[in-house]
Amino acid sequence: MPARFDFHLKATDGAARTGVIDTPRGPIRTPAFMPVGTAGSVKGMLPENVAATGADIVLGNTYHLMLRPGAERVARLGGLHRFMNWSGPILTDSGGFQVMSLAGLRKLSEVGVRFKSHIDGAVHTLSPESSMEIQAQLGSDIVMCFDECPALPATPERLAESMRLSMRWARRSKDAFGDRPGHALFGIQQGGDDLDLRAESADALREIGFDGYAVGGLAVGEGQKAMFDVLDHAPGMLPRDKPRYLMGVGRPDDIVGAVARGIDMMDCVLPTRSGRTGQAWTRRGVVNIKNARHRDDPRPLDDACTCPACRGYSRAYLHHVYRSGEMISGMLLTWHNLHYFQELMAQMRAAIAQGRFAAFQAEFAAQFLLGDIDPL
Repeated sequence: MPARFDFHLKATDGAARTGVIDTPRGPIRTPAFMPVGTAGSVKGMLPENVAATGADIVLGNTYHLMLRPGAERVARLGGLHRFMNWSGPILTDSGGFQVMSLAGLRKLSEVGVRFKSHIDGAVHTLSPESSMEIQAQLGSDIVMCFDECPALPATPERLAESMRLSMRWARRSKDAFGDRPGHALFGIQQGGDDLDLRAESADALREIGFDGYAVGGLAVGEGQKAMFDVLDHAPGMLPRDKPRYLMGVGRPDDIVGAVARGIDMMDCVLPTRSGRTGQAWTRRGVVNIKNARHRDDPRPLDDACTCPACRGYSRAYLHHVYRSGEMISGMLLTWHNLHYFQELMAQMRAAIAQGRFAAFQAEFAAQFLLGDIDPL
């Protein structure tokens, strides 16, 4: 195992890239999709089952873990890896996005954000320094800078003020992170949909210097076209020899479009949340298993899928257990969704390595747009 964090770019095809991030806890193959384990658990899945889908890394949530069970408690119990029984790399977000979404329950200042817990109303403060301390207590392998993320649309003045505050916080995050061999700190580009602000943010982050760079402030209400308009330019503003992480994305078509524009890492709650609400993502779009048309359907969710849900269970059974409120419904649909997302990443890595990513993208779009319309 390497003792340090390092990124190796293996191949490119247009703007799309494939490579490997070496970490002391194992390699991360890119493009990579990171399942979200908000409270130290990928909902409905055992850690070994998450790994079996092909996931190399999972994401933990600083805001939720600091409130419950508490970062100090996690540290006393051996760190987040031991606590949640996940031996691979873990990325933790900074907590900034969740705090910013609290609206009337928070107060923003140069120091950081003072907020009330959504659990019990207790008052807490998050700053660049405390976010770095909490993430160190959790023991995460990839740490995110503390930033502010305004919702879109926003005025140019609001975007500029927020971005420049985030860049000042990025410097403080780097100083507070210190020297932690084997652990990485990612900076976060901000600027909303303003490309000049994005360029200014990228310049500021490059001057500070980070182990990786995230494109933040997207997937916050702007729609896919607006997101892609930014991604046509934003990744290229960041260092070529470092991983690029698009935060909080997304749907399969969002992911393919992001990889086509130079993104290496993504995360989203969509596969697990969809699984709990009766939705299965397939190569032909989404299947709403709650719909009555599935109640007598003997087919699997996707006859090309090798996940346990597709190998062993019919749509009729999945419809029945969802309608009956059985726990196994969310478990099987979540397993399927995570398997599908990881298969999609593996297919893109292979297509990039073989120089056929444009053909893959066209085939994906043609199938995905068909929808789940096959008759029995």
